[in-house]
Amino acid sequence: MTTQTLPVMTVGNQPGRLDIADTALALLDEQGAVAGWTQAAERLVGYKAADVVGRSAAVVLPLYGEGQNTSDFVQHCRARNGWPGTTEICHRDGRVIAACLRLTMLRSGDGAVQWLVSLADTGYSSGDAMSGSVRGPLLARAPIGVAIRDPQLRCVFVNDVMEEHDGISRDRRLGHRLTEVLPGPKAEAIQAMTWQVLRSGTTKVHEYRTWLPVSKGREHPFAASFHCLLGADGESLGVCVISADVVESRLVRERLAVAGEASARLGGTLDVMETSQELAELAVPLLADFVAVDLEQSVPSSEGSPIRVGSVDERHHALRRAGLASIHGGVPESPWVRGKPVTVPPASPFTAVLSTGRSHLEPVLDSAPGIWIDHVPTLGERIRTNGMHSLMVVPIRTRRALLGVVLFIRTEDPTPFQEVDLLLAEELVGRAAQALDNARRFAREQNAALTLQRNLLPRRLGGGTAVEAASRYLPADMDHGVGGDWFDVIPLSGARVALVVGDVVGHGLHAAATMGTLRTAVRTLADMELPPAELLARLDDTLQRLDEEDADPEVGTATVMVATCLYAVYDPATRVCTIARAGHPPPAIIDPQGRVTFPDLPTGAPLGVGLGDPFQAVELELPEGSLIALYTDGLVESREHDIEDGMNSLGAALAEPDRALEELCDRATEPFMGQASCDDVTLLLVRTCSLGTTRAASWTLSADEGAARRARQLVAGQLTAWGLDELEDSTKLIVSELVTNAVRHGKGPVGVCLKRHQVLTCEVSDTDGSAPRIRSAVTTDENGRGMFLITQLSRRWGARPATGGKVVWAEQDLPGKAGAGSRLLQAS
Repeated sequence: MTTQTLPVMTVGNQPGRLDIADTALALLDEQGAVAGWTQAAERLVGYKAADVVGRSAAVVLPLYGEGQNTSDFVQHCRARNGWPGTTEICHRDGRVIAACLRLTMLRSGDGAVQWLVSLADTGYSSGDAMSGSVRGPLLARAPIGVAIRDPQLRCVFVNDVMEEHDGISRDRRLGHRLTEVLPGPKAEAIQAMTWQVLRSGTTKVHEYRTWLPVSKGREHPFAASFHCLLGADGESLGVCVISADVVESRLVRERLAVAGEASARLGGTLDVMETSQELAELAVPLLADFVAVDLEQSVPSSEGSPIRVGSVDERHHALRRAGLASIHGGVPESPWVRGKPVTVPPASPFTAVLSTGRSHLEPVLDSAPGIWIDHVPTLGERIRTNGMHSLMVVPIRTRRALLGVVLFIRTEDPTPFQEVDLLLAEELVGRAAQALDNARRFAREQNAALTLQRNLLPRRLGGGTAVEAASRYLPADMDHGVGGDWFDVIPLSGARVALVVGDVVGHGLHAAATMGTLRTAVRTLADMELPPAELLARLDDTLQRLDEEDADPEVGTATVMVATCLYAVYDPATRVCTIARAGHPPPAIIDPQGRVTFPDLPTGAPLGVGLGDPFQAVELELPEGSLIALYTDGLVESREHDIEDGMNSLGAALAEPDRALEELCDRATEPFMGQASCDDVTLLLVRTCSLGTTRAASWTLSADEGAARRARQLVAGQLTAWGLDELEDSTKLIVSELVTNAVRHGKGPVGVCLKRHQVLTCEVSDTDGSAPRIRSAVTTDENGRGMFLITQLSRRWGARPATGGKVVWAEQDLPGKAGAGSRLLQAS
């Protein structure tokens, strides 16, 4: 068919029309050496034609990696027919430029091959460009026609697309000038422009219109740019003519603009399922009538690693539907709903995409019986019933990992998918892949931190006979990350318990790990029977030492970890609760009548701040059945309400102390259930008990020679009253030894106390502050065997500081309990 060219509409530099006037062009021969250079290339990379012509393209263009030879380069080019996309190039001054790259293969009449390299600065940083700008990769792959003309303006190389633009076949074009194959004033005008470019070395762009068979008789606009190619001596070697379909380019740009605006919301959430659904809804009806997003099973669960591109793995068949959208209500095209596993038919486009990591375009979907769709009958039925006639499958990939695939289907739209549709689909999926990968990585860190925290928090609260305990822990939402809250109930000697709640400042895995370290340190210090104020001081030192160990010696600065903590010790024998806090909110105390108070306690500096101010403790005598609520600030403070309002709300929720502790915990945390919170919510609720006179007995003895004998008599009588005659002999030996030591080393009265709770505890207090220790007595020593004897008689023993002295205690198992009785008596 004869092609008629209309008069030239515009002539001159018009970078705004096609954005190719400033595109850097380089012509490479089949071996990868630079055969031609342009002024735009010199402006982009700083190298003149004399610097690069005749040399390998690797001088400035990263077309193949270090260590690869030219034959590898040629094989890659032939296999891919160019590498469209974004890349990084090195300027002569050392700068790295993010550029849009295209390689176009050209052929001559004798079958020789050359490559046209086009590079354009994306205007983005290298990292942004490599992550995939909307405009660069897609426009880089839009079809263009290319022809190379020698100094006599004869066509020497051309690509296949050029014929589609002006209707001149390859055979007619090669070896001839344009006026020879297309006589007339229009061709003469274009040829004159080509002469001008060749002689001046400039670049020009113009637009022309033509009728083609595909145009159905309507004029079709095209734009062409003319670039002068320079040799090593700087002289003109010829002209490169690049032709582009104006209508198609405009359509691409319009769709890119719409997609760019819409895809800006991708990544607004750190949930992979929500991001997948956003991608599906974005692509309908912009690209397809039906879209499904299927994620590899490790992505929604945030467990394990995604499959690698090119790997052979059974997990290829383990996809989960994460996003669905359709122009039809109810999404009748999908046999699977969101969240359900998806069956991947063998030998299908899905398996091919998962195996190669490359997209699949099937403009006309073959739905004849006996093909791959029949391996899943439900899928085949949906395809035929809903009139699915065109298909694209695009991999969701990042960092050489496959996160899943996206299926694009057309049903009502009669136009089959084209290459430009696939390019846009790949661009959208590429953006979504970054968002999904970020969400997946964040979720994995969150799950790891949450798992670590939950494993470090107590699984069961044991309050013994001192308190009843219940707790609630609600982690922060995914956007803010798990925090460093912790709580604990620690059994101490003499039926006492330690109550602790703390909060590491910050979120994430580091905060959870620090929380675990502090919780372990608190338990260790609690076993040392330290008073609350002294324990917080030791904990403060521990956190500061951790900061110093984590300091970076090269930077010279330390990471500062800060935490708040409240530590309390409750004694059910005296009903006294001793409390100290380090920058933590005060506890809520609810008496049996429902009166709520927040005791005025010295605040103390947060742990890790290093102010050096001593912590102070306060003793509170509590009625039996009182409630003590320990919590973190996430329970009482939010963006909408200040901490005082939150404390009042907490008190109101707990003002009915007769209710079960679990019910009270639910009432206090109900406003936070199922809602996103910017901080962890932690509540430890205990109800105090009392040993009373039925389970505790105490005496004060004069420090004289008869103290041990009187103590044995008192203890024996009390054990008989409790029905614990089986422990009389061992208990009398224990109390006799402890009282003797107290009289010998102390000054003043000696206190003796028996407590019957989960075990039998014998306590002896004196005014001597030094703790006893086991000595290794030889056969000639008259003393030094007392504490060794106690070790044999008791299940465990220890000493703790007390006001004006110390308390030495020893525990024995009650009769009937497994292992009851002293080791000494069992041996005899």
